Amino acid sequence: MQIAPRITPCLWFDSQAEEAAEFYVSVFKNSKITSVARYTKAGQETHKQRPGSVMTVAFELDGQKFTALNGGPVFKFNEAVSLQVNCSNQEEIDHYWGKLSRGGDPKAQQCGWLKDKYGLSWQVVPTVLPEMLKDHESSKAQRAMEALLRMKKIEIAELERAVAGQQVNA
Repeated sequence: MQIAPRITPCLWFDSQAEEAAEFYVSVFKNSKITSVARYTKAGQETHKQRPGSVMTVAFELDGQKFTALNGGPVFKFNEAVSLQVNCSNQEEIDHYWGKLSRGGDPKAQQCGWLKDKYGLSWQVVPTVLPEMLKDHESSKAQRAMEALLRMKKIEIAELERAVAGQQVNA
């Protein structure tokens, strides 16, 4: 018997939990839907969902477990919580940014942040970024931050040029 992790993020959707889980699983390697639970007649006066409709979808994204819940239109995602995708190179950033931002809100994009088509916020960031910003008093970190603030999707080469004190493309 497999033991569930102590903490599993639960994402509340109106009615798109299964669709969203399928989408997220298609974006990340080593990912899968592990189970689907459906609403029953019992409790319908409380949950107000059609018996047999999808209640929860358990899924994994690159080994991280999640639950997607069809809870109705009561709650919406906001930027107070986001999922961070750490990328080791520009190819990974381009892949995840392209897939996750497709159909999302283009106005909600800055400094590697985006909103997907379900309204969930993501941060697609290079693993080198914390090193570039760690010494907040250095001129290198200042230049990296200035370059970062001009970006929507993060471009590692632009950050590296900024850190090196070279001309940065606007």
